[in-house]
Amino acid sequence: MPLTPITFDVVRKIGLAFPGVEASTAYGSPALKVRGKLLACIPVNRSAEPDSLALCVDFDDRAALLAEAADLYYVTDHYRPYEFVLVRLSKLNPEMLRDLLGMSYKYVTRKSAKPSQTRSSRGRRPRSATR
Repeated sequence: MPLTPITFDVVRKIGLAFPGVEASTAYGSPALKVRGKLLACIPVNRSAEPDSLALCVDFDDRAALLAEAADLYYVTDHYRPYEFVLVRLSKLNPEMLRDLLGMSYKYVTRKSAKPSQTRSSRGRRPRSATR
């Protein structure tokens, strides 16, 4: 158990250390985004427990986290179809939070990288059909 409670201010401070992460909102709730994509937020659906954090992770990682520590990680029916895991902030310490945000960061940045951005055709206009 952490000596000081983890709040979203702590989440924000740790999250902003990752390249390109910015403080934002999602559905009116504090959030962290990278390249406009949601990384973590305070869940707004009332199915989530108070003092929880929603983290974007792939479904395999979510299943592993849930199997590893059901007292720390959970998912409700509302969040089940989405690539999020809910985390009880009261059970986290800053080191665990940093690792979780790192996992989410890697997933979101990898997921948002578009193959067309890596090809040499980037920035080229399509040929006219009349040429």
